[in-house]
Order: sequence, then C-alpha cells, then structure tokens
Amino acid sequence: MTKWAASLIRISNHEVETLQKRLSEVVDRLEAAEMRVVLMDAEAEAEFKRAEGDASSGWYMIGYRKGLQVRRAEALLEIDQIRIEETGARDALSVAFENLKKYEHVAETAKAALAKKVGKMEMAALDELGLRRAAMGR
Repeated sequence: MTKWAASLIRISNHEVETLQKRLSEVVDRLEAAEMRVVLMDAEAEAEFKRAEGDASSGWYMIGYRKGLQVRRAEALLEIDQIRIEETGARDALSVAFENLKKYEHVAETAKAALAKKVGKMEMAALDELGLRRAAMGR
C-alpha cells in the first residue's frame, strides 16, 4: 500500500471514530432529555395525586400546571433539536464511512495493480533466464 493511501485511510478512520463519538454523545443527550420528560411527567402525576386530598393546594396547582406546561414544552423542543442534530450526525458519519470505504477500495486496487506489475516483471525475468539458458545450451 502506498504512503498516500495509508495516510488517507488513517485520516478517514480518525474522522469516522470522531463522528462515532459525536453521535454517541448526541444519543446520550437525547436519552437524558427524554428521561427528564418522563421524570417530569411522573413528578407531576405525584403532585396531582397529593393535591387531590388537600383543598388548599388547589390555588397552587394552577401555577404548578402552567409552570409544568412551560418546562415540558421547553424539554420537548430540546428533544426535537437534539433529534435534528442526531440526524445530521448520522448523515455525516455515513458520508465519512463511505469515503473510508472508497479510500480502502482505491488502496486495494493499487495494491492489486502493483502485485500484477511485480508478477509481470518476475515472469519477464524468468523468461529471460530461460532464454539465456537455452542460448547457452546450444
């Protein structure tokens, strides 16, 4: 394999690994954001159950519900933004992986062409050796 092909493959491998780490981080953030929404919903359910038995907490529940709606909407917006980022990260990783495979294919083709060229040179050398032996034997 030529130096340039090895360098391209090494750089492309690094890019793929970097993008895989980025995608992993984005997916972790998405899972955390989704978990916050689930916890928020569970907390709200518990708060509503607690408020059912207490008549004086009814006034506080109005503010709590509005606050919950705002926090939940912000969390869902964050989830949507992270999903968009995840799509971009997956696309970038796909492109980087395709480029890596192209470079590997070019390197393999160059390696095969070099092996073929070496084989031809060896055959030519053996043919010449055979012709010289035949000429000396006459």
